[in-house]
Amino acid sequence: MSTSNQELSRARWSRLIPIVFVTYSLAYLDRSNYGFGAASGMAKTLHITPSASALLGALFFLGYFFFQVPGAHYAEKYSARKLIFWSLILWGILASAQGMISSIPLLFFDRFLLGVVESAVMPAMLVFISHWFTQPERSRANTFLILGNPVTVLWMSVISGYLISWVHWQGMFIIEGIPSIIWAFIWLALVNDRPKDAKWLGDSERDKVTNALTEEQSRLKAVKNYRQAFKSKSVVLLSLQYFFWSIGVYGFVIWLPSIIKSASKMGIVTTGWLTSVPYLLAAILMLVASYYSDRSLNRKIYVWVFLLIGAIAFYASYVIGTYNFWISFFLLVVAGGAMYAPYGPFFAIIPEILPVNVAGAAMALINGMGALGSFVGSYFVGYLNGATGSPNASYVFMAGSLLLSVVFTLAVRTNTDEIHRTPTRERAAQ
Repeated sequence: MSTSNQELSRARWSRLIPIVFVTYSLAYLDRSNYGFGAASGMAKTLHITPSASALLGALFFLGYFFFQVPGAHYAEKYSARKLIFWSLILWGILASAQGMISSIPLLFFDRFLLGVVESAVMPAMLVFISHWFTQPERSRANTFLILGNPVTVLWMSVISGYLISWVHWQGMFIIEGIPSIIWAFIWLALVNDRPKDAKWLGDSERDKVTNALTEEQSRLKAVKNYRQAFKSKSVVLLSLQYFFWSIGVYGFVIWLPSIIKSASKMGIVTTGWLTSVPYLLAAILMLVASYYSDRSLNRKIYVWVFLLIGAIAFYASYVIGTYNFWISFFLLVVAGGAMYAPYGPFFAIIPEILPVNVAGAAMALINGMGALGSFVGSYFVGYLNGATGSPNASYVFMAGSLLLSVVFTLAVRTNTDEIHRTPTRERAAQ
């Protein structure tokens, strides 16, 4: 007989989720504060051209692409805990180094290496969550992981604005890299790779969680190896979907401070406050989407509907153009919030269609394609803004990318599609 979700230990949530949230928050801090450096005189100080500045923002994601699958393999086969510990230390050092480097070639190299080091974090975290939380819990657990993304940008946008006004952009980079190094040792002390290793759980609690996860795996169709998983139609479609989705997300994240500062003619502190607003909406929508996704187990509808809203908002902002800053800004807030909302449901799909021996690598492949999309988005949005002197072309570019991601989402067939076709009473009995 299966163990109900209510019978499983709540201690997993209170112990692990805050740690997961903080860890990914620090990763996101060190990848997204480049936009504030670029908007606050970094290019002028180092004599960086607009095209070189766009490439610097994008290089992180090229490095981020390469080690997704090896990172997931190591996390699944050996230890997500140790992998993330070393990643925290290294990315803190590389992030702080951005404030000390005055050579543009060295800055290119540092941004690339920062992406390489952080590439293991997301797949390792998703593997870690799949070892601790069951199917009806996973969208919420994923959301609390990725919630570190918009929440970090929310407070980072404000704090970075003040730090730049106090210690310039160099000091901002140096200061914001240090917390990751300190947190690495807290992470190592507090987490375990699997329930069976957790001394803070009672014996019966450990057994219940382990048995529930084992039973869940027994219901999945066996997949022999990574090659077979990567050839799955659902994995291919989700990879393409995440590529185009990430174009919109990271074109937005990296260049929003520059877009707002240029359009509003306001100072860097005010720009920081305005930049934080979309991420407040994003945090709220992510919680709402994950809650209803776990209740219904219908993942797709909480992905494509929000992405379609984001595409419409970007296009409407293009139509408004520079005629009314505040209406255009409101539409950017809607687009930003809508783009973030589906992360929890999206990353809950793969562990529901593939067994544990290949699910981590499949999520890493999908996340790797997202990294390529992030590279394209952050580079071309920066390039289009610089080449045209206006964000309008980049709004159309991001809107079109999100629209394609909607199409690929609708094309994916998942196990929960079948579940949703069964009567409600029958699903409740399962």
